[in-house]
Amino acid sequence: MAEGQDDVADLSFEAALKRLEEIVRKLESGEAPLDEAIDLYTEGDRLKRQCEARLAAAQARIEQIQFGPGGAPSGTAPFGGD
Repeated sequence: MAEGQDDVADLSFEAALKRLEEIVRKLESGEAPLDEAIDLYTEGDRLKRQCEARLAAAQARIEQIQFGPGGAPSGTAPFGGD
């Protein structure tokens, strides 16, 4: 059941991570035949990259929070802004 790039991009972070964990369990158990294992590995790689990209985007948004005097949040800067 290999998913395409678009299918992976549509998954929430949590759904992608859950599917990735399922794939890892199946691959570690050794229960998948070789062809299926290759397909699962490919899907897992896409899921891993998607999760990493979402985490990086979330981190970038967090880093854009502006802090005022005393360290209290005072607003945000545009994502990807100067």
